[in-house]
Amino acid sequence: MSAEANSETNSQDGDGKVSRVIRIGTRKSQLARIQTDSVAEKLKELYPDVHLEIVAMSTTGDKILDTALSKIGEKSLFTKELENALERNEVDLVVHSLKDLPTVLPLGFTIGAVLKRENPQDAVVLHPKHAGKSLDLLPNKSIIGTSSLRRAAQLKKRFPHLEFKDIRGNLNTRLKKLDENNDFSAIILAAAGLQRMGWETRISQVLGPEDCMYAVGQGALAVEVRARDQDILEMVSVLHDPDTVLRCIAERAFLRHLEGGCSVPVAVHTEVKNSQLYLTGAVYSLDGSDSLKETMQTSIALDSQEQEQVDEKVQRVGITALKVSEAAQDAAEKLGVDLANLLLSKGAKEILTVARQLNDAR
Repeated sequence: MSAEANSETNSQDGDGKVSRVIRIGTRKSQLARIQTDSVAEKLKELYPDVHLEIVAMSTTGDKILDTALSKIGEKSLFTKELENALERNEVDLVVHSLKDLPTVLPLGFTIGAVLKRENPQDAVVLHPKHAGKSLDLLPNKSIIGTSSLRRAAQLKKRFPHLEFKDIRGNLNTRLKKLDENNDFSAIILAAAGLQRMGWETRISQVLGPEDCMYAVGQGALAVEVRARDQDILEMVSVLHDPDTVLRCIAERAFLRHLEGGCSVPVAVHTEVKNSQLYLTGAVYSLDGSDSLKETMQTSIALDSQEQEQVDEKVQRVGITALKVSEAAQDAAEKLGVDLANLLLSKGAKEILTVARQLNDAR
């Protein structure tokens, strides 16, 4: 790590030694704090001399709780205030859920680390009165809570006997709404969030790709930094998990090329097997009746002799991965673009345009 700290302050410990202070920005929710603490612990293990301070703040998405996310139409709902603090040098890095970060970041920022992905799939949390059931066993016209167009579109198609209704708020709020009222028979949440909160016992059913494919970047944590801060970029780059980075570059390239966002139903599924990266991508109409889904693969074989220097000025869909093969990153990005082009050639644009118009009119 270079000695020239940009805006970071230094503090003296009891031995009179000067230790560098790094400030980490986070949302205020319990889950965001747990996620940020987990990143801080990893950094502390790697850099014991660095003093870490956590700065929590509320974002627009945390404040607007009476409107469906897809209706607000703001791409950086959960990130803007954190990025403003990063720009003003009030914090030095920010921890996000990768799925909250748009595929194009504001100028001057980059994702310096994508950590090892947890389970990216969605989970069903049932109302206590339905304990032991699964979605297909719920009574006709049971109401399922989800604020995601992607989840609703896929599940409407898969479980036509169910009805879907928006539910907003952080994890704690949503679970409270489920348990204390009789409005919902079940809610759909990201399995990773429930696991990080220690609430695995509330998971009634994990939805596999045949039921519901996940959101781009779901289950992965990202560390956003100022692109010019080479020492911070170098410091956090050791947190990168190569497989997760490549999967998420492919997913984000697919979404960006489709020009999708949270106001249209786009879903993905990726895996790395025998040096091959597989990407399945799909687009849906709002009710799930119209859809396109395809799978492509590419080789990401890494030459063990290859010790290339990755250019820190090169971003792929907002990600700077200093410790991951450039050839593999290029292949992953191309895979995402190629799959998007395949779906576009089959009519994806029309499906997404209608979905966007219908959502705006809701």
